Amino acid sequence: MKCSIFIDKEKTEEVIIYAREKTELVEKIRELCTNESREIFGKKDRQIYRLEIPEIVCFLSENNKVFAMTDKEKYEVDKRIYELEEICPDSFIKINQSCIANIDKIKSFGSTLSASLTVSFKNGYRDYVSRRQLKYVKERLMKNENE
Repeated sequence: MKCSIFIDKEKTEEVIIYAREKTELVEKIRELCTNESREIFGKKDRQIYRLEIPEIVCFLSENNKVFAMTDKEKYEVDKRIYELEEICPDSFIKINQSCIANIDKIKSFGSTLSASLTVSFKNGYRDYVSRRQLKYVKERLMKNENE
């Protein structure tokens, strides 16, 4: 991969990637460029932890608190769901009023007898897609599949 850096104090900082296909390296470069000032800190057992956004399975709201769930742990965060929605990268999608899911951490989708859509994550957590978000979730998944 060829890399060029041009220093110009008059220009706005920008990273442009030309690639033949979307690869893991291209995605990591994109995440690095878009996440440099996006740190999430979570609290657990009176300790504060720096959380890597790509490692977060989902953000969920329970009992008026917001949590970041990773593969093994659940941390309380000091941000609201709408604030997290604004700073999360494109790999996150709001699936219902109280959950923002990392598409990369979804294992499968299923339907229930009541015709709602359930989401199973790779860490075993399960949630649902609200009727309000269903169309948007389907569109985003189709878009990701085509890329």
